[in-house]
Amino acid sequence: MPLAPHARPPLRARHGRAALAALSVAAIGLAGGCELSARGLPAFGPAPLPYGDAPAAQLARGRELLAQYQCGSCHAIPKVPAARASLAPPLDAFGRRSYIAGHLPNRPETLARWIEAPAALVPGTAMPSMGVSPRDARDMAAYLLALE
Repeated sequence: MPLAPHARPPLRARHGRAALAALSVAAIGLAGGCELSARGLPAFGPAPLPYGDAPAAQLARGRELLAQYQCGSCHAIPKVPAARASLAPPLDAFGRRSYIAGHLPNRPETLARWIEAPAALVPGTAMPSMGVSPRDARDMAAYLLALE
């Protein structure tokens, strides 16, 4: 029986058996809940944080320093005691952000410099310089970059 002019041929006829096989494997893997990446196929879900691999001790110190420097007076910061302010942007999921202050690439060294001397990177910014040392700034940056 010939197809009507507007009808599309079946998937197998349009794209071949290899495409149909790949689609079937992906569908079976998703339906069965198997780990596709273990089989050399692309995994689904959130990508790992680009800079979220700092040691646990550095992350803990960074969290403590964010409280010590009273960053929560302006920002809401997850798991930092008393950091619930809304004067400045919340810092949740900071590790997934592309930019710092809407201008600077979100990378560890840039974030540490921003924490240490924000006006040196963005003149006229409302972010105050809090007298943070370079070492403290690196640890604070590590904590923020680990936030999902």
